[in-house]
Amino acid sequence: MNKNVYKVQQLNNYIGNMFAQDFMLKNISVEGEVSNCKYHSSGHIYFSLKDEKCLIKCVMFKSKRAGINFTMKDGDCVVVTGSVEVFERDGIYQMYAREIEHGGEGDLFLKFNALKEELEEMGMFATEYKRPIPKYIRTLGVVTASTGAAIRDIQNIVTRRNPKVKVILYPALVQGEGAKESIVNGINALEQIGVDVIIVGRGGGSLEDLWAFNERIVAEAIFNCSIPIISAVGHETDYTISDFVSDLRAPTPSAAAELAVYNYLDLINDLENYNEIINQKFNYKITNMLYRLKNLENTIKLKNPNRLLSERKAKINSYYTELKNLMNNHLAVYKYKLEFLAQNIDSKSPTKRLSGGYAFVTDKYGKNINSVNQLETSQEVNLFLKDGRATAKILEIEKNGANYGEK
Repeated sequence: MNKNVYKVQQLNNYIGNMFAQDFMLKNISVEGEVSNCKYHSSGHIYFSLKDEKCLIKCVMFKSKRAGINFTMKDGDCVVVTGSVEVFERDGIYQMYAREIEHGGEGDLFLKFNALKEELEEMGMFATEYKRPIPKYIRTLGVVTASTGAAIRDIQNIVTRRNPKVKVILYPALVQGEGAKESIVNGINALEQIGVDVIIVGRGGGSLEDLWAFNERIVAEAIFNCSIPIISAVGHETDYTISDFVSDLRAPTPSAAAELAVYNYLDLINDLENYNEIINQKFNYKITNMLYRLKNLENTIKLKNPNRLLSERKAKINSYYTELKNLMNNHLAVYKYKLEFLAQNIDSKSPTKRLSGGYAFVTDKYGKNINSVNQLETSQEVNLFLKDGRATAKILEIEKNGANYGEK
């Protein structure tokens, strides 16, 4: 039996034509809640529109951005006007938006805000309940999916920053039915093991994908855990209740690993810097002590009795030499004076005069006779001559100009 076989392109082309021929689908307005909204770098906006049971993918091209006057985000309730067409390459149909009107906040967003306000009023977000993250850890607990990119990123960063840190994974469901219970069980299990820090999180996704981290029982488990917890859910712009109640919020799982694990290379650099600082201070201390020791040594030398005795002895020797020189100088002066006086006396000496033919006369008692008035006739006198003494008897006395006695 022969049958018609078509290519995929032909089928998608046929379905696309069917959509194009439906007048209602060319200009239709649909109300729903925004989910998984992405503003692309090209200028296009990609998002999903959903209600309680169904979902349709939507796109608003850059050329149509004038048809929206607000920044759309997950949870917004909007009315989208546009056309429903088939994207033939992928074989899917989606809505191409021309206008988007803000219709309020969606049910999930309202539920999120209500729980956030309630828990905040209870004090579960208060700063005083935030525990500090230890700077140096040995074990890191992670509650996330075992097959997601989050655990791979965390393990790679931990290995790079400090391979000595042990990563203990609790493979939890992170979205869908049973996810909230699985996350709570993971937190409790890692607390019983006694890890140093716990990372709770997953990669990015829509508000529905991340909803398990907005559940009350997950928030209570994080708040009541005795171990510091870092929340790392979604991308940098995603916020969940877990972020507010945890001890620290990280924008991504990778950032959480950076915050939890200290880079051992930085630690080595810090230790080397500390070692250098200690050595500098130690060397300064030693140099200062040696300087003080040298000063003390010099002081001791200055006050050493032997040194003082030597100095005093040197001074005494100096004084002795000075006194000796002074005495010699005085003796030389006195010797010169004495010689001068001796010469003067010698020149006036009677003995020296006697050598000129003179005699020195004394009475018999040795009294000097220097006048005829001291003589008497027949008196004996002593005559001292140059070479001896003689005794003479006065026979005649004659004064100048007159004669006395006998001849």
